Amino acid sequence: MTSDTRSHLTTGARKLAGLAASAAVIALLAGCTTANEPTAPEPTLSALSHVHEILPASSADAVLLGTHEGLYTVDRSGEVVGPLGGNDFDAMGLTNAADGLVASGHPGSTTPAELGSPHLGIIRSDDSGTTWYSQAFAGTEDFHTLTSGPDGVLYGVGSSTTAVRSSTDGGATWSAGADVGAVDLTVTAEGWLLAATADGLQRSGDGGASFTVIADTPLFYQLTTTPDGTVVGVDTAGVLRASADGTNWSSVGAASGSVQALGASTDGAIVLIDDRGLVWIDGSGETVIPLS
Repeated sequence: MTSDTRSHLTTGARKLAGLAASAAVIALLAGCTTANEPTAPEPTLSALSHVHEILPASSADAVLLGTHEGLYTVDRSGEVVGPLGGNDFDAMGLTNAADGLVASGHPGSTTPAELGSPHLGIIRSDDSGTTWYSQAFAGTEDFHTLTSGPDGVLYGVGSSTTAVRSSTDGGATWSAGADVGAVDLTVTAEGWLLAATADGLQRSGDGGASFTVIADTPLFYQLTTTPDGTVVGVDTAGVLRASADGTNWSSVGAASGSVQALGASTDGAIVLIDDRGLVWIDGSGETVIPLS
């Protein structure tokens, strides 16, 4: 082997060694970069500034929350998941409807423009809240109250009028009904539409076209109907009451302070958010998940 050959081999070996060292450094830096990348914090109840609506979730021990920052699920242990689909819109109104979700409110910073601004109108999701599309009133209406009946009819109160509106086609078109100043709505298992108003609890049997006051009932400001058909309300004295049909009420608990939202889980537990936190109420008593 000549000296020139030995020189070339030595030079080549040094280059290979240098490349290997460089590759090791690059790999080390890449590993460090990945390890040091910030990760999004796990969502918590305390991080949600306001909860507007509570719906049953697919799991019996969890509920779906419509919040100021999007939709989240939370279970009895307090584990929070969301926002679903990364959607950050303010879900002022939210209800289940014909194998989908119908919502209203205001867009967030990353909400697609086609859903409407400054009001979302009526939007719908057919994939459990992952993606949404506009149904009606894009940019012009904000429904703070939405509910649905066992026959699939939707009811709500929009921001441009206090009249109760109804939709029989999943939220695409709406008809105006009576103006009773409803602060909340729910539908009984038999199809009666109930409205919490300043004049007392009112009932409609004609899809919201007319209402009559139900005598001798408390003054409610929150209403819901559980999956088993029980009507639940929170009255202005903070008493939580239940009824089979909206006429005869019995006390089932008491709220602490004002109630942000009232709903139920799939297995019929009453779920609410008040000053204590997220409260589950069932036959075994109360479970409170603090907000802080």
